[in-house]
Amino acid sequence: MKLRALVFVCALALTMLTPSVIAGAAEAPRFYVSLGDSLAAGTQPDLSSPGQDRLFTDQSYTDQLFRHLRGRTPTLQHLKLGCPGETTATLRNGGLPYEGAGSDKLCRYTQGTQLAEAVAFLQAHQGAVVLVTIDIGANDVLNLGPAAGGAAIAANLPAILLGLRAVAGPAVPIVGMNYYDPRLVTWLANPATLPGEVAAAVAFNNFLESVYAALGVPVADVEQAYLTTNTTLVGGVPVDVRVICTLTWMCKVQNIHPNAFGYLVIAIAFEAKL
Repeated sequence: MKLRALVFVCALALTMLTPSVIAGAAEAPRFYVSLGDSLAAGTQPDLSSPGQDRLFTDQSYTDQLFRHLRGRTPTLQHLKLGCPGETTATLRNGGLPYEGAGSDKLCRYTQGTQLAEAVAFLQAHQGAVVLVTIDIGANDVLNLGPAAGGAAIAANLPAILLGLRAVAGPAVPIVGMNYYDPRLVTWLANPATLPGEVAAAVAFNNFLESVYAALGVPVADVEQAYLTTNTTLVGGVPVDVRVICTLTWMCKVQNIHPNAFGYLVIAIAFEAKL
């Protein structure tokens, strides 16, 4: 309801502007640049093809955040760069087989990598970018394990953030995020796993937050938004497990990605940092 009211007020305000002001606004677009992995891309399961994913949708947290922000800034445009499977290493240096400069690539970056694409855009649109968001790091740990994945994040994420800040300038908000833990649903098969899963999720997010904090980058608290540490039993099921089943596809088709509502919850966590 608040969003509808906001859009209505913005629309009403636009009708009161003179044509010259409207023309001026149209000539001065603003940009939101989003980087990241499959969550930034909006990946969801393809329910018509079991085991397959729709890699890119318009339900990602980046899309939903953009639509909300555009209600306030009608000239806002979204450069959506997120690529499924991206790690801190591939975002920085490339390496995924389906990303790059070629026209045949799913994640097409004319500059070769997601980071280079973002940097080039920020350089070309200085003064017009109003927000940069990024989620990255989960695939490092999934692919390499906690120790090696953490080392990769420590090596790459600061360089990524410094590269973005160098061209964005000091005034442009850059916001990162921590993660929910889809593996909390292992409780359903073995309740004894839950304390360890919660502890692992908190430890990973604390580490990720420390990297962002060292560079002054605020973090959207998705861990809290998904109530990751709330193990209170409700109807015999822990709250955090219920939330994962509600906001992701884990309990329906064993897919780690959020559903549309789950992506909205992430978008709200980002907006809380703006």
